[in-house]
Amino acid sequence: MADDKLFKAEYVGSGTFVITKPKRKKTKARQSSLKNPRRGMRK
Repeated sequence: MADDKLFKAEYVGSGTFVITKPKRKKTKARQSSLKNPRRGMRK
């Protein structure tokens, strides 16, 4: 289970890779949205 959460690149063939990466934590996503106002918004 812990192996799924890490960065992993699987070679499929002919220069193609399947890349998996861990999902962002909910708290981090929230902080990011609070600190970075959306482009084009006034407030």
